[in-house]
Amino acid sequence: MAEPDGAARIAAAFEAAASEGRAALMPYMMGGFPDQAGSLAIATAYSDAGADLVELGVPFSDPLADGPVIHAAATKALRNGGSLDGALEAIPRLGDGVPAVVMCYANMVFALGPARFAGRLAAAGAAGAIVPDLPLEEAGEVRGALAQEGIAAVPLVAPTTPPRRRRDICAAAEGFVYVVANVGTTGERDRLPAELGDLVEAVREEASVPAAVGFGIGTPGQAAEAGRLADGVIIGSRLVRAAAEAGNGDEAAAAVSEFLAAARAAMAG
Repeated sequence: MAEPDGAARIAAAFEAAASEGRAALMPYMMGGFPDQAGSLAIATAYSDAGADLVELGVPFSDPLADGPVIHAAATKALRNGGSLDGALEAIPRLGDGVPAVVMCYANMVFALGPARFAGRLAAAGAAGAIVPDLPLEEAGEVRGALAQEGIAAVPLVAPTTPPRRRRDICAAAEGFVYVVANVGTTGERDRLPAELGDLVEAVREEASVPAAVGFGIGTPGQAAEAGRLADGVIIGSRLVRAAAEAGNGDEAAAAVSEFLAAARAAMAG
C-alpha cells in the first residue's frame, strides 16, 4: 500500500532538491511505451539518472492536452495492450524516494469510479494524480476519493487562466501546482515565453505548495532556465521522442538517461 500522505512525499522530494540549490527534476513517461518491458526499463533509468519525481502518463485514445509525440506514444501503448494497471507497474521501479504522480484523463477516472481509481493508485504506491480535463468546480468527488487514499490532487494553471480562477486553483492545490508554460498542447518549443516568470511568481505567491513548470521544455538549457524561475521542471515530449527514436527498450532507457543527466547537470550549474 502507499504511504499515508502522498503530499508529504512530494514535499520531501521538492525540499531535497532545494537543499541542493536546484529545482526538482520531474521527467514524464508514458506507461506501456515503447512496450511494457521498455516502459519499466525507462522508469528504472529515470530513478538511476537522478529524477526527483516522475509524472506517469496513462495511455488514452483522446489525450486532449497532449501534442503529437505523446499522442503517438499513447496510441502505440494502447495497441500493445497498455492500460492503467500496466502503467502503474512502473511505480515500484522508481524506488521509495521518487514519488510518482499519475496523469490520467477524466474518462478513465469515471469509467472506474473515483473510489476505485484512487484505490488502485494507492495500492500501486502513487503519491499524486493529475486529471488535466477535470475542472476544479467538478472535481469534488474525485478529490475526495483521492484524499481518502492519501493521494495529492495536483492542479494545472495556464497562461490563459484568469487571475481570480488561478487564485482558487492555487488555494485548493495539493502536492504542487503544474504551471503550463505555453498555450496549446504538450511539445517542444524553441524558447520559453517571456511572461513565464510572472506567471510562476503569481502561483508561488498564491499557493502553499511548490510551482513546477512543464509544456515545451526540450533542452538542458531550457530546463536550467525554467529551474531558475520555478521549484520544479517537468520534461515530457523530449524524453518520449528520445524513447520513440531508440531501437528497443534498453536503448530507450539509455537515451532518456543521457538527456536527464545533461538536464540535471545544467540545472545544478
